[in-house]
Amino acid sequence: MAINNHLSIITLNVNGLNAPIKRHRVAEWIKRQKPSICCLQETHLRTKDTYRLKVKGWGKIFHANRHDRKAGVATLISDKIDFKTKDIKKDKEGHYLMIKGSIQGEDVTIVNIYAPNTGTPRYTQQILTDIKGDIDENTIIVGDLNTPLTSMDRSSRQKTNKATEILKETIEKLDLIDIFRTLHPKKAEYTFFSNAHGTFSRIDHILGHKANLNKFRSIEIISSIFSDHNAMKLEINHGKSKEKKPTPWRLNNMLLKNQWVNEEIKKEIKNYLETNDNEDTTSQNLWDAAKAVLRGKFIAIQAFLKKEERSQIDNLTLHLNELEKEEQRSPKVSRRKEIIKIKEEINKIETQKTIEKINKTKSWFFEKPSHSNLEQDRDAHSHHCSSTSFWKS
Repeated sequence: MAINNHLSIITLNVNGLNAPIKRHRVAEWIKRQKPSICCLQETHLRTKDTYRLKVKGWGKIFHANRHDRKAGVATLISDKIDFKTKDIKKDKEGHYLMIKGSIQGEDVTIVNIYAPNTGTPRYTQQILTDIKGDIDENTIIVGDLNTPLTSMDRSSRQKTNKATEILKETIEKLDLIDIFRTLHPKKAEYTFFSNAHGTFSRIDHILGHKANLNKFRSIEIISSIFSDHNAMKLEINHGKSKEKKPTPWRLNNMLLKNQWVNEEIKKEIKNYLETNDNEDTTSQNLWDAAKAVLRGKFIAIQAFLKKEERSQIDNLTLHLNELEKEEQRSPKVSRRKEIIKIKEEINKIETQKTIEKINKTKSWFFEKPSHSNLEQDRDAHSHHCSSTSFWKS
């Protein structure tokens, strides 16, 4: 499995992608995480709507969908890896998708599963049995299995039932391992919170072949505000990634709509001309140097604005993480309400930022919605926040 290169695989139940703003936020989140392979569950996209999911830099996108807005899985492959598709298997209910291919000539199989809420362990066990002929040491199985595999994967420490034990036996017979539990045997971290039961659980998993244990560099649970699940990210191997080519700098036109930025640039131009416009400087040299100076000023301003923009969200997220850790140790109704309130605030900020970005810029991976659609999406996000679950970050 691409022994000479570093790979990262991320999996997340996105809890629906029909809202344009939600798709945009997920696309931005994927670009920040920079996975080699991204597996999504519960896309809720109908077969005819799969074209709506586009992420710049992840050109190969595979789907398993239904004809209604339920279930649905998608696997996105980064343009930065040389992935060649060999075979695709999927079900008609949008619950699993298997992609067989190669990365720089080495075989790899990615299985993306969204297990239904009922009969879950048996369903996953049956899928593994059906595809066992395709499972080898180059296989990675990811997704929302809707099943805690051990008592450590529940905050209640409830024992696993018989169906789960049978599933674990099947996993073991196929020489597969739960990578997170293998690398973190005593760690209590979770990907989902059940409002109904008031418990945390880790029902999202990444399974790999035990022969590749030494290649699994790290695995972690990553916060996701826009979904009721957290993501899991696996880093594979220790190889160095390809050196990035330098990208030419381009002015962010949105900066010119900021009054404070305009005033700062005017001051910079004035100071520059007062210092450098003299008889000894030709017009061409004056202009060439001015471009370099202004570019540096724009870069500095943009870095400052980004830092300020992230500061509020980072502070809220830090507070949220602390509250969730306390909640796992000692649940309290008042603390849960505070957690939900903070998530609502983060979602409000990020949704507003997304709306502004859509309105001000053109993005090739996103179809621009009408004003009424934006308002509907804002209302939908607000409703989701008020009833959403919360989980361990």
